[in-house]
Amino acid sequence: MAAAVRARAPRNRLRSLFGEHPIGYLFAAPFVLFLIGIYAYPFFYAIYMSFFDYFFSAPGAEVVRPFVGLGNYARVLQDPLFHIAIRNVVIFLVINVPLTVGLSMVLATALNSAIRFRTFFRAAYYVPYITASVAAVGIWLWLFSGFGLVDKLLGPLAPNPSFLINALLAMPIIALYVTWKGLGFYILVYLAALQTIPKELYEASKVDGASPIQSFFAVTVPGLRPATLLVIVTAVITGANFFTEPYLLTGGGGPENQSVSPVFLIYRFGIEQNHPGYAAAIGILLAIGVLLISGINRFVLERP
Repeated sequence: MAAAVRARAPRNRLRSLFGEHPIGYLFAAPFVLFLIGIYAYPFFYAIYMSFFDYFFSAPGAEVVRPFVGLGNYARVLQDPLFHIAIRNVVIFLVINVPLTVGLSMVLATALNSAIRFRTFFRAAYYVPYITASVAAVGIWLWLFSGFGLVDKLLGPLAPNPSFLINALLAMPIIALYVTWKGLGFYILVYLAALQTIPKELYEASKVDGASPIQSFFAVTVPGLRPATLLVIVTAVITGANFFTEPYLLTGGGGPENQSVSPVFLIYRFGIEQNHPGYAAAIGILLAIGVLLISGINRFVLERP
């Protein structure tokens, strides 16, 4: 009897440590290794690089990379180009996030109701999301370039200079492009969340005499609150990391760097100019900013 109790003791300790089904850790191990290799290791190595005057060298070459402490961070915070990039992120988020939340919520509610050609519209909204960015950018260049369709339709009312080479309009056009391209994904998120709202709530609001618009604000919007948090956090992360749009749509952050983004500066300084330590400092500051904004979003939206 005593021997059986002693034999069970290690088993109980393992169970208390790993739970009832420790084999689950075995199944999760590949993804954990993927996260460590693809995300965690580069992130911590970027922190290391940001404290050095780091530069790329030939494989096998022994070079000295001086330790500069917080010097890269101080230079980044004083860099006017970085200030423009942060300003552009703010412009992008102010336009993109409300439009993404509002349009995707309204369109998902419409597509969740019994309307004609519902399947067609669901697929149509999703097509831009799965279209290659280069092809989608080509459409917007055809629309908004100097000799584009929108300029021709506006005629004398078209802005001068045109949309994509206009310092005031380039960033709003980029924000609208990203909103249009990602809308299908966020509609899917809201469509999935709409299935979790009990139909009895809509029936009760109807019995109380609520109109469809009143039901939307009294039942749908509160019921979609968790999905809205996910959409906002995802849109903020996407907005802080936009790169393809200034690279392709405005020809490398033009006009005169007025549409550059922090990620585009990371590419320019880290890859094109071989200053990865400086680029890493921009990346770390950007990551801290995104974490702060996401934390504020969660604090505000998850309050009861």
